[in-house]
Amino acid sequence: MAPAMSDSWKLTLPCTRAEAEALGAIDDLGLDPPPVLMTTEEVEDDAERWRLDAYFEGKPSAAALKAVRALVPSAAAITAKPERIADADWVTMSQISLPPVHAARFFVHTAAFADAVPAGVRAYRIEASRAFGTGHHETTTGCLMMLDAMARRGTRVDSLIDLGTGTGLLAFAALHLWPRAFATATDIDPVSIDVSAENAAVNGVPTGLSRGRVALGVADGVASPLVIERAPYDLVIANILAAPLIEMAGDFAAIAAPGAQIVLAGLLTRQAEAVATAYRRQGCRVAERLVLGDWTILRLRKRPDFRLRGAAGRGLSDAERW
Repeated sequence: MAPAMSDSWKLTLPCTRAEAEALGAIDDLGLDPPPVLMTTEEVEDDAERWRLDAYFEGKPSAAALKAVRALVPSAAAITAKPERIADADWVTMSQISLPPVHAARFFVHTAAFADAVPAGVRAYRIEASRAFGTGHHETTTGCLMMLDAMARRGTRVDSLIDLGTGTGLLAFAALHLWPRAFATATDIDPVSIDVSAENAAVNGVPTGLSRGRVALGVADGVASPLVIERAPYDLVIANILAAPLIEMAGDFAAIAAPGAQIVLAGLLTRQAEAVATAYRRQGCRVAERLVLGDWTILRLRKRPDFRLRGAAGRGLSDAERW
């Protein structure tokens, strides 16, 4: 008997970068089974143009299509119909389309490329999923390169935090470079923390509160007991967007130890000076810039003698302690 033909469907819609990064967990759509949502940068020289591919098991209902369309309001005027796709494991196929990333001493890959890991690297298997940070975007790649360069120069880190961790990749990489550090990774999205925990297990990254482990937790910026109790940090990493980086400059500087390193990404090169200015006002100077395509990764250094008079954002009224 011939195998039954699969009944898989795909809906493709244009979206903005902000919409792509704001996509929540597929479970949030209230659909059973939930679609798999994949976002891709559509135009190489236009960082704001992205594409959403929604994969469904079975022909999607009108309600399912409406739920997916609601995720990308910028495409409201676009007429797009779902199409049936060939008999294949489309989840695996969508991941195969993501090639491995070799950044400095790190190799990031999906299961499809598990046999392609070169010698002498720290490999992380990060599947395309419900959280951002698979290593395929210039911002994540740039952060990996920046962190590796810092370690090669002999930068010492005893306590580090990755704010907006997504898949957990940057926190994992930082802990690999500074294996005796206290590491913390947070995200405003609980699903991202679940994904980070799954990725930690797959990649043999120990989790927990002690040295040499990553403490995972949900946090809105620094407004979390986990974040505050483990401060100050020698290394602060935030690969998010320019607007929240500017908004939370005071908060991020407040949890940074005197002389700390701050690595910021998720900002277009044209936004870099505005971000740098916001942190300069908090006693942090730009020590290094890395430009990849349209994107800039900043490494800042907090002045050892700078003491904050208060936090600029939410959650740290007692920032003077640091």
